Amino acid sequence: VVVHGFEHATKSKSETWKHHKTVLKQFLTDFTSETSIPMALHTVLHKPLRDHIEQYILLLTKLNEVLKEGSEKDVVISAIKEYGKLESFISQVLDEACFTKSLWKTLGYKFTDMLCVPERRLLEDSKNLPIFASTNRSDRVLLFDDVLVLIQGNSFQSFDLKLVWVDENCREKSAPGVYGLSIITPEETFFLSAKDPQMKAVWQWKLNQAVRQALNGKRDFPLWGKTGEGTEPPSCRFFTYVFRLEGKFKSASYEGEWHWGKPHGKGTLKWRDGRNHVGDFKEGLEHGFGICLVPRRSEDRYDCYKCHWYEGKMRGYGICEYGNDMVYKGYFKDNMRQGFGILENLSAEHPFKYTGQWENDKKNGYGVWEDKDRGERYIGTWLDDHKHGQGIVVTQSGVCYQRTFQADKMVGSGILLLEDDSVYEGNFTEDLTFVGKGKLSFANGFILEGTFTNKSGQGLQTHGILNTSNEQLDDRITKAQLGLKEFPVEKRWKGIYDQFLEFIHSGCKEETEESFTGFHIQTSKELRKSQEYLFCQRGTEDVSWKIEDILEDLVQHQGLESLQSYLEKALKSSLHPLGKLLKALTIAFQATYSGIGANRHLLTMAQEEVKYYAKKIWEFYQGLLHLALEQKDQLPAKCVDGEISDQKACSVVLPLILPCFYPELFMLYMLYHEREDDLYCQGIVDLSLFPDIKLLEFLDVQKHLWPLKDLTLTTNQRRSLIKDKCFLSATECLQKLITTVDPREKLVILQKTYEEIESTVSRVVEKDYKLPMDDLLPLLMYVVSRAKIQHLGAEIHLIRDLMDPTNQGGLYDFLLTALESCYEHIQR
Repeated sequence: VVVHGFEHATKSKSETWKHHKTVLKQFLTDFTSETSIPMALHTVLHKPLRDHIEQYILLLTKLNEVLKEGSEKDVVISAIKEYGKLESFISQVLDEACFTKSLWKTLGYKFTDMLCVPERRLLEDSKNLPIFASTNRSDRVLLFDDVLVLIQGNSFQSFDLKLVWVDENCREKSAPGVYGLSIITPEETFFLSAKDPQMKAVWQWKLNQAVRQALNGKRDFPLWGKTGEGTEPPSCRFFTYVFRLEGKFKSASYEGEWHWGKPHGKGTLKWRDGRNHVGDFKEGLEHGFGICLVPRRSEDRYDCYKCHWYEGKMRGYGICEYGNDMVYKGYFKDNMRQGFGILENLSAEHPFKYTGQWENDKKNGYGVWEDKDRGERYIGTWLDDHKHGQGIVVTQSGVCYQRTFQADKMVGSGILLLEDDSVYEGNFTEDLTFVGKGKLSFANGFILEGTFTNKSGQGLQTHGILNTSNEQLDDRITKAQLGLKEFPVEKRWKGIYDQFLEFIHSGCKEETEESFTGFHIQTSKELRKSQEYLFCQRGTEDVSWKIEDILEDLVQHQGLESLQSYLEKALKSSLHPLGKLLKALTIAFQATYSGIGANRHLLTMAQEEVKYYAKKIWEFYQGLLHLALEQKDQLPAKCVDGEISDQKACSVVLPLILPCFYPELFMLYMLYHEREDDLYCQGIVDLSLFPDIKLLEFLDVQKHLWPLKDLTLTTNQRRSLIKDKCFLSATECLQKLITTVDPREKLVILQKTYEEIESTVSRVVEKDYKLPMDDLLPLLMYVVSRAKIQHLGAEIHLIRDLMDPTNQGGLYDFLLTALESCYEHIQR
C-alpha cells in the first residue's frame, strides 16, 4: 500500500504535496528550521515504516507465545518469518542507498555526471574490499547493480553486467600470493586480483550475484542468493551488442546468442554499410550455415551468399546470387570459389553458363562453357578465367572443331568437322574460314591438300592437289571421335569426386554432410529448407537417411540381391550421399552433352564418362561401407582387385544409373548411326511390301519351317497376300526392345525373341527343334523386318558398349552378333 502511495504521489508530482501541505506540516511539527531537511525526511519516510514493522513483529511474537500448538500457531510462525524477511530486506536496501550516497559525495563531478543515476546502487567498492585490476590501469573498481566500473585517474570504463562473465580459473599465471579472477566481456578480458582467497571469494560471489540479478531484471528477496536460484549466472545468453574495437566486426551490431563473451549459436550481424550476416556462430566466428548480404558499391543491389561457413570463412557448398543477375552454385574455400561450380548469367544481355572447375575464384581446369547468344559450347581446359589449352567447340549448326587455345585465342592447327561429313585439318579463323596450309577430306573420299586463301569478295581460293583415287567413305574420318586423349576421363569432374572423398575421409559427420554434398540443391530456397531439414525431425520418407542409419544399413545389405535393391533406393534418394553424387554427375553430364552438345563426334567421350561414373559410385559405396564396418570395429573384407571392382561397377551400378544419362546418350548413338539407320529404314520399307510367304521365300527360309497354319484365310483372300501373321509372338516380343533402358533387359528381350521363334518352329515341325545358326539368321531377319524398330543400329551399339563384360562369349553375345548381321543384311 505504502509503495503504491509513493508511486501515485510521484506521478502527480508537486500537486499532491501542495494539496497535502497541512498534513506534511503536522508531520514536521517537531522540527525547527535548524534541523536539516534530509534528517526530517528520514524521520518522516523511513522511521515510521521500520517502527511499524517492528511493532508487528513484537505483536506476533507475543501472540505466538500464548497460542497452543495447532493450525493458527503455524500461520503465525510463517507470518513472523515473512515480516522478518521484510525487515532484513528494508535494512539491506537502505544500507545500499547510504553506501551509494556516500560514494557520490566522494567522487568528483566528472564521474557523478556520467554515473549518477537515481536508481543505480553501489554493491561493492575496492576501497572497502581491496582488489586490483590487471594492467595497472585502475585505481578503483566499483560494482554497481547494472555495471562494473574501473576508474583510473580522470577516466573510467564501464561494462554492462549482462555481458560480463566471471571465470575463477584465472588463465594468467599470477604471482605467488595473488588470487585472481578473470573478467570476460565481448571485446576485452582483464583480471581482478586480491591479496587473499577470502577477498577473491567475496568478490566472485558478489559479481556472480550481481550479474545474475541484472540478467533476471529483478533483485533477490529478501537477501542475495536466498531465492533458491543457482548462484552462477548462465554462461549462454541472448543479447544485442555493438562492437567498437578494430577488427572484423568493427561497428557491427550483433544480436543473438553469446557464450563466454563470444557470439555462439544463432545470431545476426549488421554493419553500417548495409552488410549483414544471419546464421550460426561458433566461438565468435561465423561457423555453420549462414546467409550474407553484401551491398554493391555502384548500384542499389546486393550480392547474396547462402553458404556454409567454417571458422569465419565460406567453405563448402553454397549458392551466391550476385546483384548483376549472375548465380553461382558450387563449392567455396576461404571465401573464394574453389572446386566444382556452375556460374550462370540469367540476364538477357549475354546469357551464358559455365559448369566446371574453379580455383582461387577463377575458372581453372576442365569446364564446359555455353554461349547462348552464339549457340556454341566450349568443352575444354581453362586458366584464370580464359580458355587455355585443348578445347572442343560444338556449334548449333552441327559443325564441331578441336583446337589449342591460349588466353581465349585459337593457336596452331586444328581439326574441323563439317556437317556434310567433310573434315578439314589445318589452320582456320574464328568464323571457320580456312587459311594457310590444310587438308580437306570430302565425304566421298576425295582429298584436297594445299594452301587456302580468302580474299574479300573473291571467296575461298586454294592452291594444291586434289586426289580422287580413293573413292569410298572412310568411317575413321566421318565418325572421328574427339577429346579422348586430350581429356582423359579420370581428369574430368575431379571437383565433384574430391568433395565426396573428403566427406568420407572426414568420417561422414552429419553436420558436414550438406557442405560437402549439397549439389542436389539447386535453388537457394531449397538450401535454406534443407538446412532446416538437417536439424528437424525427418518424417516424410519411409527410409531414414540420417548418416548413422545409412552406415548401419550398408552393413545390413551386403548380399548381392539386397545390395542391388539398397543401391537402387539410395541412388534415387536426394538425401543419400550416393544419390547426391549421382545428381551432381547428372548435372555435369547434361551440361556437356545435352542440347548443342549432342554431336556424334562426342559419343565415345560420353560413353566412357558414364562407365567411369559407375566405377566412381562403386568406389564411394565401398568407401562408405569400409567406414561403417570400421565404426562397428569389424574388419572390412580384403580389398578386391581393380578388375573385379570394375566388373561390379558394370554389372551392379551401371544399370541403376543409366536411366539418368540415357536420353542424352541415346541421342548421341542415334546421331552416330544416322546414316546406317537411314539405309536400314529404307531396307525395312522395301521388305514391308512383301506378303508373309513371299518374304519367307525371299529370305531363303526352309519350306518345312514356314508356319502356314497361322495364315488363317477369310473368304476370297489369297493365302499369298497375307501380311504380318507369321511369327507374330516373336515380332511383338522384339518390339519391346525400345521400352527399356537397361542393356541387361534388352538382352533378355532378345533371348525371349529367340525362344519365341524356336517355339513357333517347334509347333510347325511338331517336335522340339533346336535352330542351327543357318536357320536362325533368315528367321531372325524375318522377325526384325516385321518388328520395324527405328534406330536399331543405335540400340545394338548401345547394348554392345554398355553390356556386362561377363556376358562376352555367352548366349547373349551370340544373339547380339546374329542381330547385328541381320541389321547389316537389311541395310544392303
